Amino acid sequence: MLCSTLAWAGEQPEEVVVTGSRIRQNPVESVAPLQTATAADIDRSGEISVADYLQRLPISGSAINRSNNSSGNLGFPPDGGGIGAGSSEIDLRYLGSKRVLVLVDGKRWVRGSSASGVSGAVDLNTVPTAAIERIEVLQDGASPIYGSDAIAGVVNIITRSDFSGAGFETNQGMFDEGDGYTQDYSVSFGAGAERSRAFFAASYSRQDAVYSKDRELSREVIYGAPPGVGGSSGTPQGRFIFLDPRGDVDGDGELDAVDVTLNTGVVNDGTMLPTYDPNNPASADFHAFGTSDRFNFRPYNYLVTPNRRVNLFGKAEYDISDNVLFRFTAAYTNRKSSNQAAPNPLFLGSDAGSGFYFDNIFIPADQRYNPFGIDLDGTDNLITIGRRPLEAGPRIFDQTVDTWMVSGTLSGELQFGSKPLFWDVSLNWGRNNASQQGHNIFNSRKTALALGPEAACLAVPGCVPFNIFGGQGANGEGSITPEMLEWATFTQSDQSEQELNDVIANVSGDLFNLPAGAFAYAVGFEYRKESGSFTPDAAVQAGETADVPAQPTDGQTRVREAYLELRAPVLAEVPAVQRLELSAAVRYSDYDNIGSDNVLKGGIYWRVVDDLALRASYSEGFRAPNIGELFNSGSRFDSNINDPCSNYLTNASATVQANCAALGVPTSFTQINQQISVQTGGNEELQPETSETINIGFAYNPSWAEDAAWIDQLTFDVNYYDIKLEDAIQALSAQSQLTNCVNTLSPLFCDGIVRGPGGSITAFANQLTNIGRIETDGFDWTVLLATSEGGMGSFRFQWSNTYLAGYKEFTLGTNGLVATERAGIEVGSPTRGYVRYKSTLAVDWLFHDFITSLTLRYLSGLTEICPGTLVDAGVPEVCSDPVNLTNEMESKVYTDLQLSWTPAVFDQQLQVAIGVNNVLDEDPPPCLSCDLNNYDGTLYPVPGRYFHARAALKF
Repeated sequence: MLCSTLAWAGEQPEEVVVTGSRIRQNPVESVAPLQTATAADIDRSGEISVADYLQRLPISGSAINRSNNSSGNLGFPPDGGGIGAGSSEIDLRYLGSKRVLVLVDGKRWVRGSSASGVSGAVDLNTVPTAAIERIEVLQDGASPIYGSDAIAGVVNIITRSDFSGAGFETNQGMFDEGDGYTQDYSVSFGAGAERSRAFFAASYSRQDAVYSKDRELSREVIYGAPPGVGGSSGTPQGRFIFLDPRGDVDGDGELDAVDVTLNTGVVNDGTMLPTYDPNNPASADFHAFGTSDRFNFRPYNYLVTPNRRVNLFGKAEYDISDNVLFRFTAAYTNRKSSNQAAPNPLFLGSDAGSGFYFDNIFIPADQRYNPFGIDLDGTDNLITIGRRPLEAGPRIFDQTVDTWMVSGTLSGELQFGSKPLFWDVSLNWGRNNASQQGHNIFNSRKTALALGPEAACLAVPGCVPFNIFGGQGANGEGSITPEMLEWATFTQSDQSEQELNDVIANVSGDLFNLPAGAFAYAVGFEYRKESGSFTPDAAVQAGETADVPAQPTDGQTRVREAYLELRAPVLAEVPAVQRLELSAAVRYSDYDNIGSDNVLKGGIYWRVVDDLALRASYSEGFRAPNIGELFNSGSRFDSNINDPCSNYLTNASATVQANCAALGVPTSFTQINQQISVQTGGNEELQPETSETINIGFAYNPSWAEDAAWIDQLTFDVNYYDIKLEDAIQALSAQSQLTNCVNTLSPLFCDGIVRGPGGSITAFANQLTNIGRIETDGFDWTVLLATSEGGMGSFRFQWSNTYLAGYKEFTLGTNGLVATERAGIEVGSPTRGYVRYKSTLAVDWLFHDFITSLTLRYLSGLTEICPGTLVDAGVPEVCSDPVNLTNEMESKVYTDLQLSWTPAVFDQQLQVAIGVNNVLDEDPPPCLSCDLNNYDGTLYPVPGRYFHARAALKF
């Protein structure tokens, strides 16, 4: 069962190295707050991924997981880390997964790759679940001990060392809707001789897809809104916005902006063109484009992305002598995963923002499919054409990721007089290679050629004139032929890789004796080199994709580090002081590209009496900019942004109206699409993020409980944390930047934002800087009660809680840094919720050979800002507070139940378990502003009951 490291009176276990320190110590008298989860805890949850289990913990924040289906939908995150398609990560304290250090057996693990950028976080899918013995989660900053990234905390995955016997295990699961079938199989084997031992584990896991269309919550663009609201203007029938020199319907002497779409069922196959009247554009075969014409892209998405993994893990030890040990560890993971998005929308014209070829498109009047009888020129009269080519099929992104990790460690013990000295030297190498194939992607250069003068197209072998005007026709089969698609589409091939080379040397021991114990130390050196690259398809690099553009990233970092850690037990066995211990650590880091820095840590552990222990620590932290942040040459993220100039004569203040007019936005402008593309570049001048963390806590193990016949164990653990992060690496918030630009017209905010003649934002450029600051604090507390065995067996209750007291994010505003309180808020885009209170109550009933487990998980409610598209559509009442334009996402309780049987007749070598997650079929709270699937998949489980079963056999 998941538990905190609590202080137990009278216990004196063997001294070991625990997460958060390099000094061997009593694990239950740790200065740092530490939670431990075992392999049995993961089994009980029904999850087959370590990330999915960790994300259930109250301390976890908001990180990507198997619900992440961003490919083709959102573009690339601003930090250059890529989409992370098929990856699963862990976030602690809502500080982001790149501020969590992931270790395996105390050593760094290679960062993830998904062929969409250079990630700054570890993909936990690459860690073999079958090899896990336990997971230690350090709820404290630990940069002085481990170096960069350990700001929010440390996750240390300890692998198995049971070098005897064999085992087989399988897990099966499925949602009550009959989808999302999950299966996992693992075998393990361990054996030992007099001086050598070996362990090997292999596993295969498969997660089948769940589609958005198969859940009521996620099948519409915005849950609860009328059809079309929030949908795309790239539609199967096409949206055509242009200036027609032949028409002046309102008689004002100015050219009118035509905004029409083809009527459903009208055929345009080039032989019979639709009828268009320039003096009455919304007539005959066309009608004025409206909300109901917008395209619902949700049904094409995944709620759960399909994923298949093969994991191999091996560990071997050999006693070179009685006090020298050699350990070799190797792991390999192959992952095949997929993302899916709606067919590639084609946006053409001056306001399209689709790149050179589509923004400057020229379609002549005599193009065989052009029904309008005039030239359509992106540099002149064509504002936007939006067409969703259903004929091409959905965009499918298939990832293949290979991960290798090899570690060799030589360790031993020396004796200097009466003092032991422990030493170890390790060499660690890891590599991630990822490739992604994107199917049914349009080449903008070739499509533009096929839409241009026909003679130029036919002069190029293979070019077929393209029909963007045809719609789906009466039979719904469309008007874009296979021959057109053969010319206009391509299979996109992207590659990425990351490599880790790490050399570590540690020495620890006791220097001299103090009245309360030995003055202990640990000292060490580390050299680490990390390299990474992302190589998009050549057509993408050339700007020829009609999908999300990308540029290559390539770079490396090197660091040399040294640390010193000290522990001094200064008092013991005196009044009011059962034990008083001080600890301190310092680490010096010297990077090739960002210079040097040093960080400090100090702690105190005070056992007042046998029942009560107090602890406190102060820690400085830092996070060096990763390769994606330093060397990313440009990534585009398609964020949901409300343009203040949309319908500004109706919805805006006088100042905004005047400023929108000054920006050249037409009075008739309505935001064409909710998503606005923001291009963000890396920055080689970035400096490390720095932090200060304070932790104060206590552990209480009441002695009076030991006298109660029915209590076997009762413990309380409480922890308060306060983290201040300076020089946070981020770009200006795109929404804040756009709002401030419109409100002030200041170049500080408006530079980089470009609008087309129709008012739409066609370019939005930004760059990562050390501009941000974060201040967060909160409480963790855990209560553990185990009853003595009686006639009804025994019970174990564990109540784990995290309360987010505050989370202030500081970003650049009109008068300097401006604080925004995030606690209790759902950001929506990118999807990220800051839940104030999370609580988990786990109850185990042990009766004979059976264990019945009940888990209740509570998440408090969130508040989100209503999407501007609801206001534009005139339906703000979809939000719970249409006056203040906010929406309340209600609190949720999820109930999980499992029954396991370990029959004594088989000498407890067989275990069978069945369970149901979300027994009461509780749906996530609808999220109106979330990028994907109308709920926050980083916080809440997939809608529906999930049935699972497990069988394990040991020999």
